[in-house]
Amino acid sequence: MTLRALVPFIAVPALFAGPLLGMAVAWPGGGARARAARGLLLVANKGDQTVGIIDPIAGREIATIKETGFTVHELVASPDGRRVYAPIYGNSGVGSPGTNGRAIDVISVPERRVVHVIDLGRGERPHCIRYNARDGLLYVTTEITDSITVIDPKTDQVVGSIPTGQPQSHMLALTPAGRRGYTANVGPGTVSVLDLETRKETAIIPVAKEIQRISVSMDDRWAFTSDQHRPRLAVIDTRTNKIARWVKLPGIGYGTTPTLNGKYLLIAIINKDEVAALDLKTMKIVHTIAVPHAPQEIVLRPDGRVAYVSCSQTRKVAAINLRSWKVEKLIAAGRNVDGMAWATRQ
Repeated sequence: MTLRALVPFIAVPALFAGPLLGMAVAWPGGGARARAARGLLLVANKGDQTVGIIDPIAGREIATIKETGFTVHELVASPDGRRVYAPIYGNSGVGSPGTNGRAIDVISVPERRVVHVIDLGRGERPHCIRYNARDGLLYVTTEITDSITVIDPKTDQVVGSIPTGQPQSHMLALTPAGRRGYTANVGPGTVSVLDLETRKETAIIPVAKEIQRISVSMDDRWAFTSDQHRPRLAVIDTRTNKIARWVKLPGIGYGTTPTLNGKYLLIAIINKDEVAALDLKTMKIVHTIAVPHAPQEIVLRPDGRVAYVSCSQTRKVAAINLRSWKVEKLIAAGRNVDGMAWATRQ
């Protein structure tokens, strides 16, 4: 990977393709807020080769699970919050030589241990994993074979593959409706558009010299990815599969996540130690929030009130209040904390 997003089975497009279908989400009442907040935050501690379980209310890591290989970068949780799927990527960065991971750890959250390993059969460098609520399947980028591998979580078996048509297909975002996927192909600096129903690549969009993470707006109108050499965000029109505009950023953009009400795009500015909020109506940056060094991925709490930001070089996760636009809590995590997911509590 370069400087360095898994995400939950909740209605957050950067996290998974859920059933919100672009509708605005109202702030829930006190009881609903309490239920939404009592989940667990899961983190990939790359430097420790562990998956951490964080109690976000207590603001501390309450358990760590040792991975079966080296190392997990991204995560996704099951809808009931009881399982975590953690792809074993390998010991190198994207596009660099090294070992190629070939497995996905299946972790039981209640048992705090790996209960199963999905063997992909060969070194694939499985990396970014997403859950699609529409078909109930898992989609994981498998870089070595320029593809997305499809897994049925009911059986933990590989059930298909989708060619991306490009090397280094590192990150993946699914549309809220769950019919299309978009991969960020790092080295080529392109985005592949995938039809998840026919399992075919339908377009390749040139973006920049190098890109990284990617997300899709709540209304399925835009896809977003950042140039890794210039401070700008590509806004891709999902109807035409072309770049509609570039948005100037205060620094190099990295992880992005739209807020649940569809109003803003949160952008980790990795070289400025900030999170920027882009107003999706005006396409202007309207807030910047200082966070610890090297922000990576952004995950939203299911009630939409708090955004969690992994800050890899400081072993911290910053909790940002999305009403006050301030960091309300810093939570200690492991070394090189990176990908995250939210596990609901039933």
